[in-house]
Amino acid sequence: MAAAESDRDLSSALCSEFLNFSAKDTAARWQQAPELQAELYQHLAVYVPRIFCLGPSGGGGGGQREELACQLLLLAPLEWLLLGAEPSAGLAQLQENNQPSLLCGHVFKVGEPTYSCRECAADPTCVLCMQCFLGSVHKEHRYRMTTSGGGGFCDCGDTEAWKKGPYCHKHEPNNRDTSQEVRRLHLSVSDMVVRSYSIFSIILKYAVDMLTWEQEDQLPAGLEPPEKGDTYYCMLFNDEVHTYEQVIYTLQKAVNCSQKEAVSFATTVDRDGRKSVRFGDFQFCEQAKSVIVRNTSRQSKPLRVQVMHSSVVAHQCFALKALGWLGQIIQYSDGLRRVLCQVGLQKGPEGENSSLVDTLMLCDSKMWKGARNVYHQLLMNSLLMDLKYKKLFAIQFAKNYERLQSDYVKDDHDREFSITDLSVQMFTVPSLARMLMVEENLMTTIIRTFVDHLRHRDLQGRFQFDRYTAQQAFKFRRVQSLIGDLKYVLISRPAEWSEQLREKFLEGLDAFLELLKCMQGMDPVVRQVGQHIEMEPEWEAAFTLQMKLTHIISMIQEWCATDECVLIEAYKKCLCALGQCHSGLPDGEQPISLSLAGHSVETFRYQVSQDKVSIHLPVCRLLAGLHVLLSKTELASRFPEQLPLGELSPPLLIELPLRCLVLCAQVHAGMWRRNGFSLINQIYYYHNVKCRVEMFDKDVIMLQAGASMMDPNHFLMIVLSRFELFHIFSSADCRKRYRDDEITCDVVQQNNTLIEEMLHLIIMVVGERFVAGVGQVEPFDEVRREIIHQLSIRPMAHSELVKALPENENKETGLERVIDSVASFRKPGVTGRGLYELRAEWTKHFNLYFHHYSRADQSKAEEAQRKLRRQNGDDSALPPPALPPLCPLFASLVNLLQCDVLLAVEGAVLQWAVEPSGGGWTESMLQRVLHLVGMALLEEQQQLENSSGDDDVTFNYTSKITRPGEAPSTSGSVLALLESLQNAPHLEVHKDMITWILKMVANIKTMRERSSCSSTVSTSQGQGPEETVRDKDKAERKRKAEMARLRREKIMAQMSEMQKHFINENKELFQQSLEELEASTSAAPHRMPRVCKAVCVGPRRSGGGDRRQLVTCILCQEEQEVRGQGRAMVLAAFVQRSTVLSKNRGRAPPNPEHHDALFMHPDLAFGTHTASCGHIMHATCWQRYFEAVQLKEQRRQQRLRVHTSYDVENGEFLCPLCECLSNTVIPLLPHTHTLHRYTHTHTHTLHRYTHTHTLHRYTHTHTHTHSAADREDLAAPEGFRVDFIPPNPFSSSVREMITTFSTATYKVGLKLNPNEQDPRVPVMSWASCAYTMQAIERLLVDEDKPLFGSLPCRQDDCLSSLARFGSACWTAAPPSTTHTHFIRLFAALVPDSQVENTPCILDVDMFHLLVYSVLAYNSVHCLDQSGRAVVDSAHLHLLHLITVAHLVQILLTSTTEEVSMDQDSGGSEEEELTCLLYNTLRKHLCSVLPEVSSGWHLWRCVKAGVLPFLRAAALFFHHLNSAPPPAELQVAGPGQWEALCSYLSLPCNLLQLYQSKHTLLEPLKTSKPHHFLFPVSCFLFPVCRFPRESNRLIDLPDDYSALINQASSFTCPRSGGDKSRAPTLCLVCGCMLCSQSYCCQTELDGEDVGACTAHTFTCGAGLGIFLRVRESQVLFLAGKTKGCFYPPPYLDDYGETDQGLRRGNPLHLCPERYRKIQRLWRQHGVTEEIGHAQEANQTLVGIDWQHL
Repeated sequence: MAAAESDRDLSSALCSEFLNFSAKDTAARWQQAPELQAELYQHLAVYVPRIFCLGPSGGGGGGQREELACQLLLLAPLEWLLLGAEPSAGLAQLQENNQPSLLCGHVFKVGEPTYSCRECAADPTCVLCMQCFLGSVHKEHRYRMTTSGGGGFCDCGDTEAWKKGPYCHKHEPNNRDTSQEVRRLHLSVSDMVVRSYSIFSIILKYAVDMLTWEQEDQLPAGLEPPEKGDTYYCMLFNDEVHTYEQVIYTLQKAVNCSQKEAVSFATTVDRDGRKSVRFGDFQFCEQAKSVIVRNTSRQSKPLRVQVMHSSVVAHQCFALKALGWLGQIIQYSDGLRRVLCQVGLQKGPEGENSSLVDTLMLCDSKMWKGARNVYHQLLMNSLLMDLKYKKLFAIQFAKNYERLQSDYVKDDHDREFSITDLSVQMFTVPSLARMLMVEENLMTTIIRTFVDHLRHRDLQGRFQFDRYTAQQAFKFRRVQSLIGDLKYVLISRPAEWSEQLREKFLEGLDAFLELLKCMQGMDPVVRQVGQHIEMEPEWEAAFTLQMKLTHIISMIQEWCATDECVLIEAYKKCLCALGQCHSGLPDGEQPISLSLAGHSVETFRYQVSQDKVSIHLPVCRLLAGLHVLLSKTELASRFPEQLPLGELSPPLLIELPLRCLVLCAQVHAGMWRRNGFSLINQIYYYHNVKCRVEMFDKDVIMLQAGASMMDPNHFLMIVLSRFELFHIFSSADCRKRYRDDEITCDVVQQNNTLIEEMLHLIIMVVGERFVAGVGQVEPFDEVRREIIHQLSIRPMAHSELVKALPENENKETGLERVIDSVASFRKPGVTGRGLYELRAEWTKHFNLYFHHYSRADQSKAEEAQRKLRRQNGDDSALPPPALPPLCPLFASLVNLLQCDVLLAVEGAVLQWAVEPSGGGWTESMLQRVLHLVGMALLEEQQQLENSSGDDDVTFNYTSKITRPGEAPSTSGSVLALLESLQNAPHLEVHKDMITWILKMVANIKTMRERSSCSSTVSTSQGQGPEETVRDKDKAERKRKAEMARLRREKIMAQMSEMQKHFINENKELFQQSLEELEASTSAAPHRMPRVCKAVCVGPRRSGGGDRRQLVTCILCQEEQEVRGQGRAMVLAAFVQRSTVLSKNRGRAPPNPEHHDALFMHPDLAFGTHTASCGHIMHATCWQRYFEAVQLKEQRRQQRLRVHTSYDVENGEFLCPLCECLSNTVIPLLPHTHTLHRYTHTHTHTLHRYTHTHTLHRYTHTHTHTHSAADREDLAAPEGFRVDFIPPNPFSSSVREMITTFSTATYKVGLKLNPNEQDPRVPVMSWASCAYTMQAIERLLVDEDKPLFGSLPCRQDDCLSSLARFGSACWTAAPPSTTHTHFIRLFAALVPDSQVENTPCILDVDMFHLLVYSVLAYNSVHCLDQSGRAVVDSAHLHLLHLITVAHLVQILLTSTTEEVSMDQDSGGSEEEELTCLLYNTLRKHLCSVLPEVSSGWHLWRCVKAGVLPFLRAAALFFHHLNSAPPPAELQVAGPGQWEALCSYLSLPCNLLQLYQSKHTLLEPLKTSKPHHFLFPVSCFLFPVCRFPRESNRLIDLPDDYSALINQASSFTCPRSGGDKSRAPTLCLVCGCMLCSQSYCCQTELDGEDVGACTAHTFTCGAGLGIFLRVRESQVLFLAGKTKGCFYPPPYLDDYGETDQGLRRGNPLHLCPERYRKIQRLWRQHGVTEEIGHAQEANQTLVGIDWQHL
């Protein structure tokens, strides 16, 4: 209380200060003061504590009072002092004379769209804001669109950020001479420079001192307040460790606040970084601190809490305001910006790191989030906007880099709130990066800092990540940001090298090699034998490090490639590092000698299956990359003396990569299965596109490099040895290797797989030439080959291809450059994605053993290509494609194909195939050998074609395969074995391939013979024999196809003959059938004249006869007829509330307890819709099924405690057949048999009908309200018995199901618990019938479909069931209830003072009134026992009556201003009668209606307005009476008015109803006609006009970035202008919401729900469709527990959505997909879609949808 009083005293004191304070005088006094800092500090010491932090909300912003006081008492004097004039005028003058920077410098808000040109940006971090992008040349280029995380700024105007087009139209420099203006400006503001320097120095020092102040109850000298009270704040600080729930729970216990207050505290702490949670004396605050610390220190470090004096908090708050003020002031003048930069970077007396900016940087991790954000923003607006000061700041940043990173690693805030995050703003500027690398040795600093933080090593000095603690894992995640900084430094390659740059880069390379040496051989594995591994070893950290370094390694190679000297030195250093790694290996102790095919090689004993092996070999792989660069730049041939190529030991080069590849082969063979999933995962990532460029691919290249420098036979023998297969191929008789009984099937299978993998490796080593430097290719050739082989599997979407291709450091794959040349694009439909299909001419480049295929991909590709060849009529052979020539350094690789060892291996495999013995070989083995033979033949053919003579060809494979095999193999020649296999029955699949090989051999021999006769052989001559052979093959295939055709024709002729024979034998039977058919067709025309036109209502209605309806139960499969007295059959149905047809979404839901449901408002708000899947069950079968579902869910809750896609407690279940969500069942009822035909001779006119039922109404009413004497005076009509209770026409089971559906509609429609006694129960059933009919009629109109014949069976059955149920549901309610409803309904048409609460005619939906009246009439009709009343006539009279009422409705609400053309004075009958009725209404309403002279306009309004009512009525009576529709209404199109009126027994001129029965309007002349037609509400609220316009989802912009821009400017309505983290757009009403946030949670039915869930209950009756803007994702919600995500209607140019905006391609609206979502909403299918989605994806069930 005392605190509150002191607050009031201070506030009143401040008010008096406002009146007496003069900013101008204060500034003048300061200017005269000898010591400005002391004077300023004294002023701040007096006023700051009196303005800020006066109450419990300290530190969290005090609203407008604080802002106003701060501006008037603190900032205004500073502005006067700075400008020397009135601030607004002075600032305007500054801005006018300012020469702005060419840099845009727009700082991005969270979620704001950013654009990066993929063609012109120097790197992916170079982005433009939306305004600059739209005004630049880049909008016509390929660009990437993303959303900003906040903090960066627009790079428009930065010439180093763009290869071309650095300026937009707004920032483009003009060429005018500005030197004189700048000089004049400089002279005029020279005194201001002095003042600004002084003021900026004082204010910036004050702000820095306060933000870095560590004492909690003391202030710096000069700022002590005159009076220091005992008021403290308990300040809670943010961290990234504790969750929202933990903080909320702790605050509730610590400061005894409500959950809502705790949520508000937690939200503010998360947003601003700190918040006061308690205000009072020191002891009071210290108590709260101890509770918070104690509660949060159990599992992790406690929350940071400080008890701070209010004056300290006040000065810190003003320090933030002061920094913000400095940022605003410097926006007006570039000169002031430079002054502030000088002040910030000015070194203090302490020397190094003494400037104010240094102080802020080094204390960054000690500040709270809000303070960091403010000063980071100031640094970006000042230092980073000027290249000179940006350079100075970058130097200081680089000097302190190691310390800043160490602070960040220990900090618990995310990187976006750390000063280290600004590295991207400096390191990505090429000139700055080079300067920092040379002057500050930045590259070495970053690498060494990184290595220093990873101190966990094994005995060999390698990184060891096994059994990382949680703290070490957290540190490792943070250290990875340093790799990002190194990437920024290297991302732009130098065009020119200086000696200093070479020196520093090579020094950095040394440091990087030290890092790689720590990775070389890390995480070694040993094969587990006997027992399965007990604990899976840690492997993810090593691969995470490898993935992070992948681009770094690639970029270092690219840097080396730009300078020959650097490349040579780098190669030497890398080779030296590899030698050091090899020297540490314990191998080579047991030398062995291998001999095979007459060749011997010395090596050492090593077995992958027994010894340690590691998959991490970065030093080896870097050397492989550099070796390729030597080949590519031809340095090896030009400067061999500078390279240590002679020192290379090829066996050592290939050793480690070969072990790694053998490890993969053995894992595929199942030899390492006891090592668990960790090894399988490592092998997967080794081949994965994210890692393979610097892992698997480089291992293959290193094998190629080693093989090219070795004798091919020696290479292959070492390969055989490491694969542990040497003993198989070196034995005297290879065929007998498995005859030993001790060899198990497992070993046989493993060896077979290893042979296959070894052959595949040889194919890769020889055939993978699509790397520039290995083969003579360009980089795009490699990308094109990747695309060809991906599309050879199947057609793929653009995103799939991008994922399959490796990205470079700029996130580019090179896909777009080549995709159009090799593939054609197929656009998507309403669903699916656009697909690329491989062009036919590129299939010849398919390689079955493409090295990036997984086994599954290879099988799919093989199957697809064989199928394609069969479709094209080609043979099924898949020969190897022609390969590009090798580079000189790798040229000797081709000798592998013709070496003796490989020939021996091929011969052995072919021999096994010729003499197959159980399990000794596989077809895959043979297939690989055939592929190798084909590769060798193609190589020889290419050399022959490109040679000038036979002597030039060194490759002579054909002659070698014709020689018989040498010892130890005694088999025949390879060629002979192939010829013997050609017709082997067990090798039918490979026959085409063997044939192709033999043809190639013949072709090569022919070429050699020709070349011996002629010195030159042209390509066409060389291909001649092959083409001749192909022609013969085609001729043979054509002959076989012709024979097959003739055989088919012969069989068809035989079948035709047999049919004729059968007809002749049974001629009498066929004759009888034909006569019956003719009789039936001839009788039809004679019956036609007797058939009336189709009519659905009234005594002349057609159809409706007794028809048996047989249905089958989907559960028991029993067939049964639908009968009223039989077993009940039911239809699964789903009832839901709906606002789809309502225009007024602001209408509050009615109070369910007192809502009068009998009259539906024309706005159709909160209707009840029923849908069905159309599947029928016995009622008993359904009850048993539902009980089983209930029982299962009870068990599930006890066992799993997870949600399901349906809520059993609310009666929900899934249809047993289609799993469609349902919550009730509709009983199937037969067509009513009691409808009397029109048998009487007299006509029941509408006048008589109205009069009779008015008497009925009076009789019924007065029976209950008058005495017996009164009742005698009221003579009831003859035969009318009020006390008559008709017998129930339904069995007990049918009655039970009628009650079930009635209570379901009541429960859902009114949101009440079931109450069978409530008189509104039958009304809600009728309401559901009427609303569903109207919804479907609108849907048919919107989709331009005919009224009849276009509905699916499920909807047709649902409508029929609803209509018949509505006509029978009165049997489940007391008769008096239905009679009362009918009396009130009739009174709405024929007003009477005896009936209370009669609504205005404009407040009643006439179709609902028609349905209610017709369905309620059955209960009244049963009271008439005279036999004269006819139901059909009653229905027709009701239709006539309500149609006239609807005409009146339309005329009363028609707009008369739309007459757009003059009409002839002589109008039609329709126009005259319309004018007559309108004038009659004007007369009775005392001329409230305006005068209208145009009958044509009125008739047009009437006809258009009444049409939806007539269509819905036709739909209703069609399903109620089973009347067949006319043919005219079964086709869409205009001109259906006459057919519709005829079908409803209405005249085409509806006004004739009024003219012939005008006495019906007599009640309008009663005492209150004005109230009946126009109540007061009609003048207060807009009336509903007819025809009602169909609702649509909101219009969306074509470009998705417009939506992102809209969302970025959206602020949370409850967080004081804070940006919403998940802005979500309601597609129904267009409202933007702050979703998935604690700040905007509201209470609904006693439960906290998110903004979207709360919105669904006001906008969509519990159902909502939203677009999550930042995720590009449609969200469906139904109630609190159901929801799903749906593909958005925005597609990129490749026909794909981009959920999560990960790819960044420009997105544009697809109208077809948006219409699909709209159709789903209009047909009430959203809940069903959610149900199907949740059943298909169980993870959706676990999401707390109510919090969105």
